[in-house]
Amino acid sequence: MSLSTETAPTAHDYHGFEPFKLADPFAAYKELREEEPVMFDDRIGYFVVSRYADVKATFDDWQTFSSANAQAPIRPLGESAKRIMAEGGFTTYSGLSARVPPEHTRIRAVATKAFTPRRYKVLEPFIRDNVNVLIDNMVAKGTEGNILTDIAWDLPTITIFTLIGVPHDMIGEVKEWAGSRAAITWGDLTDAEQEPHARNLVNYWNYCQKLVADAKITPGDNLVTDLVTLQTAGDEITDHEIASFLYSLLFAGHETTTTLISNTLRELLSLPESYKAVTDDPKKIPGAIDEVLRISGSIFAWRRTAVVDTEIDGVKIPKGSNLLLLMASANRDPEVFTEPNRFDIERANARNHLSFGYGIHYCIGNLLGKLQVRVAVEELTRRLPQLRLAPDAQIEYGENLSFRVPTAVPVEFS
Repeated sequence: MSLSTETAPTAHDYHGFEPFKLADPFAAYKELREEEPVMFDDRIGYFVVSRYADVKATFDDWQTFSSANAQAPIRPLGESAKRIMAEGGFTTYSGLSARVPPEHTRIRAVATKAFTPRRYKVLEPFIRDNVNVLIDNMVAKGTEGNILTDIAWDLPTITIFTLIGVPHDMIGEVKEWAGSRAAITWGDLTDAEQEPHARNLVNYWNYCQKLVADAKITPGDNLVTDLVTLQTAGDEITDHEIASFLYSLLFAGHETTTTLISNTLRELLSLPESYKAVTDDPKKIPGAIDEVLRISGSIFAWRRTAVVDTEIDGVKIPKGSNLLLLMASANRDPEVFTEPNRFDIERANARNHLSFGYGIHYCIGNLLGKLQVRVAVEELTRRLPQLRLAPDAQIEYGENLSFRVPTAVPVEFS
């Protein structure tokens, strides 16, 4: 969407904000909140919203601010990527996050029947066993490890595969497909760089369709079969919509949890007294996870588009405008969180974070993600109470618009 010169404000000062650099954006977020809480960034063509109240209200007002652009590539697809995806029959665009009512309401109602806390609660012993196997493997290699690759990489992938009914030997392929989805949707790629990712997305989408077709021939005790069974019983959901839901779940169900496990251990170990506190009293772990979600969640920004002429905090937002909602900035708004840059595992209102969104699109899998992080921290603190960050660990983050993913979390242990 291009704004006319009459309506688009000129961005003379970006306040240090760099859309694709998420390593340490917090000083820029602070300046945005104080100086220009609704800023038009002509580099990406988005109004950037940074205060808690505005981000929450925008999420909540789905009639004014549509989620239809949530899964659209930040950089438009080049002709070669479009051709690859068209020839490959790629036709999905979203499971739930980019859909709007009444379609969103209908599909989410069916998905909620299948994606129940009861179904994944029975996974807890399985998750715990897997955590311990991963810890065993890490310890067997010596006294050094990497929380990202040794623990966080496989655990949520195995969990979501078991929930959906995907063979575990597909981990490598699905992780590669998920990486391509993140790169092509939220990255800053040239046309040529998009091409291999476009091929991966075709393979990813075809696999999701195959899962639905296979469930109709060979039912199993898994989420896909549950959705197909609900469809057969009369619930209004198509094969294409089930496959689209799987396309989203196979990404969000492990990528964000991999990051959350990594960030949780990084934050706790950065302040050894916090790691010791949850080691001494595991009941503090859920609160610590919410505080990590507040101060260092997996997703730093999400998108909306205005469907009517409107305004936010006195700034006019023309119909058709794109908005970038900085949840990570909102989560450090001093109007809501006292000493917002301080990591406090006993913060009373940490659960008020916006890292799972807000309103009708609130993350459907939030409980499963938090369950896995809790179990991972419980077992790591029980078995490795002396776990510590490697000395001089320099943790870097990949560049994209929304996902703040550490490249490694190196640790040592006795």
